[in-house]
Amino acid sequence: MLDDILGMAMWRFNKSERKEVWEEDIQWPIGDIQAAHKIREICRSAVDSAEKVGASADRPGNGNNDTERYERAAKAAMQIAIKISDDLMRDAAVRQIINLCMKASDLRTARILFRAIQAVSMREDVLDDHPILRQ
Repeated sequence: MLDDILGMAMWRFNKSERKEVWEEDIQWPIGDIQAAHKIREICRSAVDSAEKVGASADRPGNGNNDTERYERAAKAAMQIAIKISDDLMRDAAVRQIINLCMKASDLRTARILFRAIQAVSMREDVLDDHPILRQ
């Protein structure tokens, strides 16, 4: 019994730090659909940090770890998105990243990404979700 407990304790101490989904190596080339799925996965994984960043936006110095985590995730997602060749698929992926930016109250990045969306219907959907981007 004691050996089992000690074994579990040693396993926990020897456990390497978990890699974030956006830190995983991507075997290029991947298709547009796989890239869009990866972006969705990144955005879903980072939404908790983005929400914490957004909640602490008016309090400087709070959430540094969450800020770094959100920024790394958004950057990785953007780097994947620029490699998507299908315009509509890329617009949908960029919309996912905009939603992540808005959770973090990162209007500057969201506005830049919004201008990259080409499909009029997609732009209107984003504006319906985030009317502040109209300004």
